[in-house]
Amino acid sequence: MSNLLNKLLATGLLAAVMGVAGLASTSPAYAQDAKPSATATAPAATAAAPTATPVAIVPNKGDTAWMLVCTALVLLMTLPGLALFYGGLTRSKNVLSILMQCLVVFSLIVVLWSIYGYSLAFTEGNAFIGKFDRLFLAGMTPEGVAATFSKGVAIPEYVFMVFQCVFATITCCLIVGAFAERAKFSAILLFMVLWFTFAYLPIAHMVWFWPGPDDIKDAASLEAMSAKAGWLFQKGVLDFAGGTVVHINAAIAGLVGSFVIGKRLGLGKESMKPHNMVQVMIGAALLWFGWFGFNAGSALEANGTASLAFANTLLATAAAVLAWTFAEWILRGKPSLLGGASGCVAGLVGITPAAGFVGPMGALAIGAAAGLLCIWGVSGLKKLLGSDDSLDVFGIHGVAGILGALLTAVFASPKLGGSGVYDYVTNAAAPDYSIVDQFLIQGQSVLVTLVWSGVIAYIAFKIADLVFGLRVPEDQEREGLDITSHGESAYEN
Repeated sequence: MSNLLNKLLATGLLAAVMGVAGLASTSPAYAQDAKPSATATAPAATAAAPTATPVAIVPNKGDTAWMLVCTALVLLMTLPGLALFYGGLTRSKNVLSILMQCLVVFSLIVVLWSIYGYSLAFTEGNAFIGKFDRLFLAGMTPEGVAATFSKGVAIPEYVFMVFQCVFATITCCLIVGAFAERAKFSAILLFMVLWFTFAYLPIAHMVWFWPGPDDIKDAASLEAMSAKAGWLFQKGVLDFAGGTVVHINAAIAGLVGSFVIGKRLGLGKESMKPHNMVQVMIGAALLWFGWFGFNAGSALEANGTASLAFANTLLATAAAVLAWTFAEWILRGKPSLLGGASGCVAGLVGITPAAGFVGPMGALAIGAAAGLLCIWGVSGLKKLLGSDDSLDVFGIHGVAGILGALLTAVFASPKLGGSGVYDYVTNAAAPDYSIVDQFLIQGQSVLVTLVWSGVIAYIAFKIADLVFGLRVPEDQEREGLDITSHGESAYEN
């Protein structure tokens, strides 16, 4: 049965890889050739915007400055935020290895993004992948602009490119926490190249790419513009800042890796507790701080939607911290800093897809629900799956990401204080928002992301295993990766 499953997964994965490669090199389905089921509405905002707009629009200096700051804030989330958070959660003999993985994976994805990643994710190709119009960032100039979610408003394309770049970097770095303390550094880097190319880029394009609102005048022009968008964007998926593209995408890849690589030596017999809770707290606080750029910056303008996303990020995260803390206090008798910090991250993840679509009370509800559900995610679900997801990537990012994506459909309803779905024809919120219909759309995006990313991750891990071997030798794992993989130690005895 196991061999059959492996064969089926491998076959599906190879088909997916070949399909993505083919899509990138074939002629795209332009609006005049394709007839998708477009409606008279489009999401009010998502974490991504289109490629350069043909209209000569001069970017507002305030919007430009805001987006540059947000880009730096998202960079801070990974280096040092996520690195310290993950580093504190590992054992002392492996802390430098996780810091090194975050640093080098971050840098690797930045380079790949500039060479071909941005082009495949955010140029007009077909519904699943872009083209090579921006290969090596060809054609980009300081005067070039990218559309936002407001008609007649744009930001410099370079700003949009780097903002989306740091999203890609943290997504890839999130994955390494699931198989921390036992994977080969070389294998991790090869896996990242493959997964970034065939999983992250297509999902980002499907969920976030569209040509922008400037040419939308009536139902016909909206349909023409929507036909050029990513497949899931066409369906009306709401993902403001990356519930699917970032968190679910990374979480399922990490979970697959934890199974393929196997459990840590001594799990269940030796202490695996975090070695430095101070680092964990500092890392969580930096993540929260940087997440304001992550969510509020996804409005792509310094406007009311950005302020709503900012407020919701604050409220949901605080609610999640309290929910996790008090639940742990009741269930285990003592509230822990580890639990509070984990609740912080769960709340941040949960509100990410909903940040610009829901009202403040909806944000509190989503945050509290994420804090409570993720306690089960890192305990009950983890035992049910039988995985050694070292730093609970799926238990927090996967569970909270799925919850947030689904609850976006509920609390985006104008009846519950949400913004609904924006109609670019009437330039107002559409009057016919349906929670049930949107919930089904959100569920579809979750399933597509889980399957696509999971399958690609499996084949990428298998390729990395064939080339380098995924796991370090047993003696090196016992001694610790800091010394055996990098020749240095975080702490001197």
